[in-house]
Amino acid sequence: MKNKVAILVDSGTDVPQELIDMYNMYVIPLKIIYKDREYTDKVDITPEEIFKRLPEEIPGTSLPDGQSITKIYEKIKSDGYEKVLAVTISSGLSGTYNVVRLVAQEQEDLETYVLDTKNIGIGAGFAAIQAAKWLEDDMAWEPLIENLNELVKRTKVFFNVATLEYLQKGGRIGLVASILGNALKLNPIISCNEEGIYYTVGKARGRKKSLEKTVSYVRERIANAKVFNLAVAHGAAEEEAIEMKARLEKEFPNVNQIYFGQISPALVVHTGPGLLGVGVQIIE
Repeated sequence: MKNKVAILVDSGTDVPQELIDMYNMYVIPLKIIYKDREYTDKVDITPEEIFKRLPEEIPGTSLPDGQSITKIYEKIKSDGYEKVLAVTISSGLSGTYNVVRLVAQEQEDLETYVLDTKNIGIGAGFAAIQAAKWLEDDMAWEPLIENLNELVKRTKVFFNVATLEYLQKGGRIGLVASILGNALKLNPIISCNEEGIYYTVGKARGRKKSLEKTVSYVRERIANAKVFNLAVAHGAAEEEAIEMKARLEKEFPNVNQIYFGQISPALVVHTGPGLLGVGVQIIE
């Protein structure tokens, strides 16, 4: 073990599985609750299964319980780690940050820092991936925490949804105005604000124009950045996502990395089918 820092993420951060395996990250799975049973995010349910069942039932989601998180901490300890960097989705959208923080306080032999990414999906996962790279380069604990908090401010995700119905029903609508948008076929481009709550960045009439506008926001964020990563995330919008990735590759040939994938089942519950998001992370 090069250094004794474990990375712990919740499943809503959408870190690609190959990177979880590569960097030996530990995952706290969120819960998906149907009337007849409870599922574990990314373990015994897929996004496709949720999409299929949405017309008959929109499930709920919940935090992992403290006992489950404590067990993960015990595993981290037995694996020989001394410190834990926990990376969670925004505290403005989920109570996971708080639960992890409370469990961490009870751990006597493990020093933990819980990073509130103020972001969702791969927008949050970006931080865990970069932390793993910095740890591989032997970055010390204090600079790691300092750099990650700076990185949170330089990370943004912009997403489009086919309908705002699921954000509304899940109580995650935040500062996004809904009725007007649906009535006028205005597609809002949604992001997380500084408190980590959803808000409308801009609106465009129709999906195509909305995606065009998303790319223009990405361009603004990148500006003169020397090193940056991008991500394309989708929920049952694979074709559009592939097109978006190709467009980003063409428009930003100096991008360091473009991550690509479908969002987790727990996030599907709150966005429904047709989500397309683009994440931007400025390293320097």
